[in-house]
Amino acid sequence: MDSGIPAKGQLSKLYDALKNREIDRRTFIQRASVLGLGTASLIFLANTATAAAQDASPAPSEATSKSTRPEVGTENQERGGGGELKIIQWQAPTLLSPHVATGSKDWLAAVLVVEPLMHYLPDSSMYPNLLTEVPTLENGLLNEDLTEVTLKLLPDVLWSDGEPFTAEDVVFTIDWVKDPTNGAVNISSFESITSASVIDDLTVKVTYAETNPFWFDAFTGTTTGYVYPKHILSAGPEAHDTFLSAPIGTGPYVVESFTPNDQATYVLNELYREPNKPFFDRVELKGGGDAASAARAVLQTGEYDFATTLKIEPQLFEELLSGDTKGVLIPGLGNSVEVLSFNFSDPSTEVDGQRSEMNTPHPFLNDDAVREAIAVAIDRQKIVDEFYGGGQEAATNIVNGDPEVESPNTSREYNPEKAVQILEDAGWVMDGDVRARDGGQLKLTLATTVNSVRQKTQAVIKANLEAIGIKVELEQVDAGIFFDGSVGNEQNINHFYWDTNMFSQVPSSPRPLAFMEAWYAGPDKSNIAQKSNGWKPKNQARWANDDYDAAFEAAKTEVGPKALADLFITMNDLVIQNHVVVPLVLVGTPAAASSRIREENIAPAPFSGSYWNIANWNLAESTES
Repeated sequence: MDSGIPAKGQLSKLYDALKNREIDRRTFIQRASVLGLGTASLIFLANTATAAAQDASPAPSEATSKSTRPEVGTENQERGGGGELKIIQWQAPTLLSPHVATGSKDWLAAVLVVEPLMHYLPDSSMYPNLLTEVPTLENGLLNEDLTEVTLKLLPDVLWSDGEPFTAEDVVFTIDWVKDPTNGAVNISSFESITSASVIDDLTVKVTYAETNPFWFDAFTGTTTGYVYPKHILSAGPEAHDTFLSAPIGTGPYVVESFTPNDQATYVLNELYREPNKPFFDRVELKGGGDAASAARAVLQTGEYDFATTLKIEPQLFEELLSGDTKGVLIPGLGNSVEVLSFNFSDPSTEVDGQRSEMNTPHPFLNDDAVREAIAVAIDRQKIVDEFYGGGQEAATNIVNGDPEVESPNTSREYNPEKAVQILEDAGWVMDGDVRARDGGQLKLTLATTVNSVRQKTQAVIKANLEAIGIKVELEQVDAGIFFDGSVGNEQNINHFYWDTNMFSQVPSSPRPLAFMEAWYAGPDKSNIAQKSNGWKPKNQARWANDDYDAAFEAAKTEVGPKALADLFITMNDLVIQNHVVVPLVLVGTPAAASSRIREENIAPAPFSGSYWNIANWNLAESTES
């Protein structure tokens, strides 16, 4: 058993030494590797430490681009000269309008067409994608009290239908996302904006009612930062219905055909702003199957060029990469967490046409003793060792990716005897093969997506919990349904019609306030997903805690880097210590790329996903003709 494993220790000391320039990156990675971390995680930590050393203030509000967007070998290439690029994305996209997408599978597929104003680079700094420069205090585009930002747009950018991209589009997008009738899942990142005004065709001024250290959140990254075309979507809801499957964008590709939950095909955007890009003239994105078959299709058969989100056992990777492999493994960056979430409402009772109604408490998961016992009974290290490997870590926190905001106050523990005692002390005693109290039994459902790693993880959790007297029924749902936010889909995470569920939760920025909204109840519980709000708000667990809400509200306007980091640690600790979730694995989900693709330009970024740099993808030097 492991007991009380700290979140920080030797690694923290090595990180501080690198940040203070007492050791170099190579020494950091060599010394830290013996602590069991994967190479990708170490590279990410090295990047953040180097960035911190270059910039005395780590505050996101002062972030600038510290590296460049990879574009190796693109100088003399011909647009469309590379032929077809074949991607297999086993979690098939359902729609291509990213502001209403509830899962990464959809915005991954959308980013080939619709772009954010800024990207997060692999070192987590910001890159001005559709802007001339990142707003900062130094260049005067960000005012000192962080209540106003000026966005300078790139000139001569066209939408794929030939209309000019202007400041009107940016203002329209802000208003569109803020309009609750449009059902945008990113509305919280835009709510702090009090006004957005057009200064001229290429300049937008955005103001906030109060200091906003997260001013960049609405404009950056492939989760929230997209711009929509005013000339298309101003026509009304019917126009957006079409946009769901045939968006107009400024990106390197346009949609040729799209079949929801199956595949998308793209052809190059002839009006893309860089005349020698994209290199591949056509992209086929095929969905369906599972992660293992996707990995085989790249590494073994060579049928596809790229596969993302490969949650498969380490033994299979070893098999696929041995011998005459046709590709390479692209390490994932470990900032997402595979999480077991509890439902604090009752999914078995219907109220006013819905289950899991927020004012109907769960019959036993509202008992902290039950949640604590479950957390202590799950063998997280076994899950990591047998199904993840490759330096992945058993998780302790929900906030990860930057040591400045990772809590040192939490621990994980595997102790089934202690779990039994917790339940006994709370009055849950054995009744046959299941524990009961006051006529109620500890029987729960655990739902997740169809995936071999997740099914094996489910089996471990089921065995762990049934060993202490909690009966577990397992459910598996196709990823296209599980993450499909449609109002009528009762098998999605928005409805959360199970007792528990399990999936990876991924922060969208280095200071992930929007990520933390998953546990924020809001005024009058307005941020809890319910029938009345179309199940769109992010608090799907229906947990409400005044202390958490107060910390979340305070973080919205905190500009002090240390104070802001402390608020994230406070929120993390409230979630972990109240056993709102059980963080299972700190995941750096890898991808696979064909050997013919230039690896440097793939450039996976922790807050931007796998395809953010696809405009710069090209052939490896050894395959160029």
